[in-house]
Amino acid sequence: MNNEIVKYLKVSGIKGGHVQGIAYDRRNECMYLSFTTVLIKTDMEGNILGSVTGIVGHLGCIAMGDDGRVYGSLEYKNDSIGKGVAGMMGVKDEIPDGFYIAIFDVDRIDRVGMDGYADGVMTAVYLDEVTKDYVAPGHNYGCSGIDGVTFAPAVGRADGKRYLYVAYGIYSDTNRDDNDNQIILKYDIEGWDKLRLWLDQTNMHKSGPQKPDAKYFVMTGNTTYGVQNLEYDASSGTVLVAVYKGRKEKFPNYSMFFIDWTREPEGDKLFLADIGERDEATGIRGSCFPLGTTGMVSLGEGLFYVSSSFNNERGQGSVVELYKLDAVSGLMEKV
Repeated sequence: MNNEIVKYLKVSGIKGGHVQGIAYDRRNECMYLSFTTVLIKTDMEGNILGSVTGIVGHLGCIAMGDDGRVYGSLEYKNDSIGKGVAGMMGVKDEIPDGFYIAIFDVDRIDRVGMDGYADGVMTAVYLDEVTKDYVAPGHNYGCSGIDGVTFAPAVGRADGKRYLYVAYGIYSDTNRDDNDNQIILKYDIEGWDKLRLWLDQTNMHKSGPQKPDAKYFVMTGNTTYGVQNLEYDASSGTVLVAVYKGRKEKFPNYSMFFIDWTREPEGDKLFLADIGERDEATGIRGSCFPLGTTGMVSLGEGLFYVSSSFNNERGQGSVVELYKLDAVSGLMEKV
């Protein structure tokens, strides 16, 4: 690990929603931050190098792909969240419900205020599986869309080909029991260059895979809006899951969970790792680490960049700091 690794980065004055996710570009020593309707590109001192604006949907968690592009969850929906985004952007026309992976050609982001469509820096792939679960009567599994994304090997493998994993957002309805699992879709993105298209928000396309390569369920208990951030960590052999705490009293309602990525799935079932506290009543394990929902990046050797959000009279902001994971307690300490 580089001893000169940056430990602190601050970005402020962003006119958009709060920070949703971060991605670190080791090759170019850049940081990318999603602010709901804006993607920001900075150097490692927090100086803004460029931005992609005008995204009417909800841009959430983002991840750095092996191809040098940034991938992020992108929601277009007409529930309270979607209407809030549209209102913030001053858009009155309703965009059809649909869920996408936004793909940013970040090497082309070279100035502030670029338009993802007009400037040709953002394409998108449509996720039919998510849309079907969302628009189903009652929302299948409580599906509210997608948020967390990460790249990781196949479950049960420590290396090899990496796949894109996409986690559902899930409504926290306390009167149903089918929303107590987190749901993660697996996609092989090889061949997506033939599927990804420019995203015209006046004429939304539906180009994407017919089905995910796998659909996994992991029991965590109820959460509020499902997985906010997802991050694979090779050091611990886990995928970290940052959530807003659930509201069902029968569950421990941790704010972070750790999926055991070294253990083979049983059918469509994944398992939590032996990290963090263990709730005796349910057997569910996790930690109460309060950050991670607005972005985290594994750097290896137990180190992470973790984002926290703030706002002031200038707009929205994020502080990104270096943390060390305790793989026993599931808590992180600032380095």
